Amino acid sequence: MVKQDLYNKSPIRLFDAATEGGLEPGKIGLITSKKGLGKTSVLVQFGMDTLLKDEQLVHVTFDIHSSNVISWYDSIFTEIAKKTAGNSLELKSDTVSKRTILNFSLDNFSVAKVVNTLKALASAGIVVKGVVLDGMDFEKVSEDDVKAVADYAAAEKITVWTAATTEASTLDQIVPANLEKYFSAVINLNQSGNSVSVNVLKLNDKKDISTGLKLDSKTLLISK
Repeated sequence: MVKQDLYNKSPIRLFDAATEGGLEPGKIGLITSKKGLGKTSVLVQFGMDTLLKDEQLVHVTFDIHSSNVISWYDSIFTEIAKKTAGNSLELKSDTVSKRTILNFSLDNFSVAKVVNTLKALASAGIVVKGVVLDGMDFEKVSEDDVKAVADYAAAEKITVWTAATTEASTLDQIVPANLEKYFSAVINLNQSGNSVSVNVLKLNDKKDISTGLKLDSKTLLISK
């Protein structure tokens, strides 16, 4: 099956292999880095992985132009499809048909709005299995906000990936102490010479997992 081939070739298989299974359903993962190192690409790779499982995905963005988000998914799909015989418009259209993009303005954004929208989708019969939240500003979100997402993810067995911009590279400097317990996975992208390394600072009860993973310099896909 072609879509299964794409799933097998997804760069997330490398992440799962390096972390003994990756992020479990019902948990929240956080991707961090300085600006411009590839957070959005990694977020979309996790989002695309949900779609390749033929599951419903919600991508929450603060970009007023949904076309920018769509372009990221098109690019990631194309790069994965190069490794298989699955690069067709029909297959891509079928894959992304289960993606819902929600646009929020930073001026009136609240985490509660996201959770309420997800609940409304569930009430409408849309069984969401993956959520990508474009960005999380720890100076603006409260513990109640993060807990609300964590509780909803756990109750509905939804995998949530979000991202935060930071100059820091260690777990204690990146995530406020009172919030760390809500994130089952924390990844930091770090410039190392001419490449960007994918450092897993936390996964469940393990810390500083050595993965040997990096971002491909041309495609920004997770690679060895």
